[in-house]
Amino acid sequence: MNLLHITEKNGGLVLLSEDPPSYNLMEALFGSVATNRRSPKGKSQSTSPSCDASAPSTKSFLLDPRKSQNISIVLKSLAVSQGEILDALIDGKGLNADTLEKLSRVSPTEEEQSLILEYKGNPASVAAAESFLYHILKAVPLAFKRLNAMLFRFNYDSEILEIKESLQTLELGCKELKSQGLFVKLLEAVLKAGNRMNAGTTRGNAQAFNLASLRKLSDVKSTNGKTTLLHFVVEEVVRSEGKCVVLNRNSSLSRSSSRSSNSSGNHENSATSNELREREYTTLGLPLVGGISSEFSNVKKAAHIDYNSLVGSISVLLTRLGEIQELVSRCGNGGEGSFVKEMDQFLRNAEEELKLVREKQTLVLQLINRTTQYYQGGASKGTAEQNLFK
Repeated sequence: MNLLHITEKNGGLVLLSEDPPSYNLMEALFGSVATNRRSPKGKSQSTSPSCDASAPSTKSFLLDPRKSQNISIVLKSLAVSQGEILDALIDGKGLNADTLEKLSRVSPTEEEQSLILEYKGNPASVAAAESFLYHILKAVPLAFKRLNAMLFRFNYDSEILEIKESLQTLELGCKELKSQGLFVKLLEAVLKAGNRMNAGTTRGNAQAFNLASLRKLSDVKSTNGKTTLLHFVVEEVVRSEGKCVVLNRNSSLSRSSSRSSNSSGNHENSATSNELREREYTTLGLPLVGGISSEFSNVKKAAHIDYNSLVGSISVLLTRLGEIQELVSRCGNGGEGSFVKEMDQFLRNAEEELKLVREKQTLVLQLINRTTQYYQGGASKGTAEQNLFK
């Protein structure tokens, strides 16, 4: 019903059915008609948003409507035209990685491609996504296989670089393990300690042990509970290395002063207490033993590499190159554009590079096996070696 407004006119009250200006202002501000009055004459309903904008689209869908709408959203985010995409697919170049990545996300299935290619109606009558796919698929044979090949080429350099770095890390890690004599001394000290603790048992007199046993060293407590076998072994190696430094230093000094009196050295030794000597050994040996961690930088990195996954990634690259080679063979019959030429050049370089990577992989695997044999060669020979600290 109409809202009534009372106003004063010529000294009397007049009842009006028209809304006052304040209601008109409310309509303008909030877009909501507060009254039920008819539109003023001369003004049609066409002043509201057009039917095309508010009503559902009359375009027909060949794909699932939700997928069609998602494809349309992706297409609107592209900074290139449909013509530029067509030219790039024909020539095998011209699109950046971001555009190729987005287009790969709208790739239709084989069934959807067949459905679109078999459409006999007017392409202008279908939704935007279907129209785009129709023109792309009709104009360029194997369009999305080409697109995926171009995207693979963009990502190839970073993937092969990661593989090369992983192989190099494994190689350097193996070399670090075999070149650090101090690490071997630590293992020898562990073996001696284990044999001493297991003397007279079936696990005694071991010649080697499984490196997994190293994790158990911190679990073996002393009788007073103040230290562990791990701390004891490390302290002994620290002392031994510090003592070697002192002996080498004294030997060097004695050679340089061979003509001096021998009594002075004896006087020094008698004047130095055992406690001070032991403290000196620890002070000199601790930096040497503590430096193992920094010297094993590649070993620590290699510990995070899954070798099986690494080998699998190389196999995936080889498989993808084979698929692209097959695609190039199929596209070679058309002869249009430079796609075949671009991909041929890429394939030659990638195949040669992967051949070298496979050779490197074989060498690294052999090095890993030799390093494992070096440290664990006797681990399978008997129970004593495998269960040293069980």
